[in-house]
Amino acid sequence: MSLYEQIEHYAPGCEQEARDQQQMLRFMREHDDCLSRDNLVAHMTTSIWTVNPQRTRTLLVYHNIYDSWSWIGGHADGSPNLCAVALRELAEETGVRNARLVSDDIFGLETLTVAGHVRRGIYVPCHLHFNVTYLAEAREDQPLKHNADENQAVRWWALDDVATASTEPWMVTHVYQKLIERTRR
Repeated sequence: MSLYEQIEHYAPGCEQEARDQQQMLRFMREHDDCLSRDNLVAHMTTSIWTVNPQRTRTLLVYHNIYDSWSWIGGHADGSPNLCAVALRELAEETGVRNARLVSDDIFGLETLTVAGHVRRGIYVPCHLHFNVTYLAEAREDQPLKHNADENQAVRWWALDDVATASTEPWMVTHVYQKLIERTRR
């Protein structure tokens, strides 16, 4: 199934996802370069909500750009296989190499705003990330290693502590709480 079809067949769990799903699909239909960050208005990204097997803790990174504890993710950079991209980002950003996707199915959809910032000496203008989230499990005893280009630290957090770890209120209210509730189901 194509990425477009995966998003089209996803059953939104809330109004935010339903509206974001329609926005993503429209953008994908209208922009052949939706998988490339060369599209400076918006592009596809992926995140991986990584939990321990008991589903009581999640792995977060202290993100350099957002200056906050955050989930793990990255740009599609041309790849329509966002599951593979998500697992690659997990390994690159945290050192965790023995995670498993709970399912190839989408775990969440989000349209995320990105403020203008400087990356590797180049100004990146404000834009949108059309984000597809997947759920993975990993054991907590794996060695963690942060990626200095992306983050300052990697740490397992109790699900109940995510809201206080993140300094991004919108992410806590509209993304992390949703993912935590789904993790507990």
